[in-house]
Amino acid sequence: MLAVMAVRPRIALDRSSPVPLYFQVAEQLEAAIVSGDLSPGDRISNEIDLAGSLGLSRPTLRQAIKVLVDKGMIVRKRGVGTQVVGSQIYRSVELTSLYDDLLRSGQQPHTDVLSCDVVGAPADVAGELGIEPGTAVWSLERVRRVADEPLALLHNHLPVDIADLRAADLRTEGLYLLLRRAGIVLRVANQRIGARRAEAREARLLDERRGAPLLTMRRVAYDDTGRAVEYGDHTYRPERYSFELNLVHR
Repeated sequence: MLAVMAVRPRIALDRSSPVPLYFQVAEQLEAAIVSGDLSPGDRISNEIDLAGSLGLSRPTLRQAIKVLVDKGMIVRKRGVGTQVVGSQIYRSVELTSLYDDLLRSGQQPHTDVLSCDVVGAPADVAGELGIEPGTAVWSLERVRRVADEPLALLHNHLPVDIADLRAADLRTEGLYLLLRRAGIVLRVANQRIGARRAEAREARLLDERRGAPLLTMRRVAYDDTGRAVEYGDHTYRPERYSFELNLVHR
C-alpha cells in the first residue's frame, strides 16, 4: 500500500493583526478545505514541523487544529496523523436518499454492505410496513462512508417483492436509485429524528467510542399508491452530519 504523503498548506500570518494567530491558521486551513485545495484524505504535516515552519509554538498550532477537529473537518488518527475529512454534511429533511444528497453536494460516497437477506418481518418492522409479522421482507444493513470515513449506519427493511436487492451493486449505488429503476414512485414519508448513545457494535462500525452521542432517523416511505415500501432505521455521526429544516410561521 502506498503511503499518503503529508501536505504542507500555504498559510500567511499577519502578526500585526488583532486576530489571534491560532485563529488565523484555523481560518486558512478551513478555507483550503472548503475550496478543495485540501481534499478529504489529505494528511497535513505533523504539528511540530508545521509549527516550526510558521514560527509558532506547538500549543498555538494545536489550538488551531482543535478548532477544525471540533468542526468535524479534520481528524487525528494514531499512526496516521492529522487528516482532512471535509466539512460537515448538511441534509435538508426531504424525501431523498443520503446517497443522492451526497452526490449532489460533490461528495463521493462508498458503501460497505454488511448484510442483505430475506427474513421474516419482526413485529416492530411489520407494524411500520403495515404487514403481518413473519411476512418475508428484505433486511439490509450498510455503512455509508465519505473519504473512507464512516458517516452513517443504515438499516432498511422492504417488502420482498419490491426489487431483487441481491442483483444490485449497493456498494456503489443508492437504494432509492434502485427503487426508481424498479418503477417505484416515492411520494411521501413519515420521519422521526432523535438522538441516543452509541452501543458497542455501532461504535465499532462508526469509529466512535462506546456511549458517544449519535443522531437517529427513522423513516417509513410510501409510494404513489399509498403502500409502505421502505422502513429505515439509521444512525449518524453528529460531528459529520446534521439535518436542516425550513420553518414557516402560520
